[in-house]
Amino acid sequence: MNDILNSTKEKMNASIESMEKRFNTVRTGRANPSSLNGVMVEYYGAETPLKQLVTISVPEGNQLLIKPFDKSCINDIVKAITAANLGYNPTTDGETVRIIVPALTEERRVELTKQVRKIAEDAKISIRNERHDALDKIKKDEEVSEDEEKRLEKEVQTLVDDFNKKVESLLKEKEEELMTV
Repeated sequence: MNDILNSTKEKMNASIESMEKRFNTVRTGRANPSSLNGVMVEYYGAETPLKQLVTISVPEGNQLLIKPFDKSCINDIVKAITAANLGYNPTTDGETVRIIVPALTEERRVELTKQVRKIAEDAKISIRNERHDALDKIKKDEEVSEDEEKRLEKEVQTLVDDFNKKVESLLKEKEEELMTV
C-alpha cells in the first residue's frame, strides 16, 4: 500500500513541477530567460528549441541579451521570437539579439493573472485525478481490510490537501509578482 501512496505522491509532485514550469513561461515585467523556453527556431530545416542555439543573459532588469552560437541563424531567431507572440520586439546588431521587456499594462496584468489561475486549476485537476486513481487502486486490492482502506483514503486525502495548499501558495506568489508594478 505504501507503493500506491508513494506513486501518488510522486505524480502529484510532477503536477506541481509542471505547473511551476508553466508559470515560468508567463512573463512578468522583469526579464526572464525562461520566458523564451517555448520558442522554436527553423534551423537547417528542423524546428529547434531556441535555448539549444543560443546563450541568454540578463544584462539589466528589463533586458534579455541573446548570443547565438551560429551567427548565420540570427534572422531566423528574430523571426521565431516575433512569431512566438510573446509581446517582445527583438532587435539585432548582426551578432546579438536584444529584447527590451516592455512594462506590463494593467489590462495585460489582469489577463496574465487569469492565465496563471487557469494553470493552477489544471494542476488541481491533475491532483484530483491522481487521488481518484489511488482510491481506485486501494478499493481494487482485495487484501486490504475496511479499516485499512479508510486509513489509506484519509492519507490520500491528506496528500491532496497538502498539494492543493502548495498550489494555492505558488499561485498567490505568482499573482503578487504579476501585479507588482
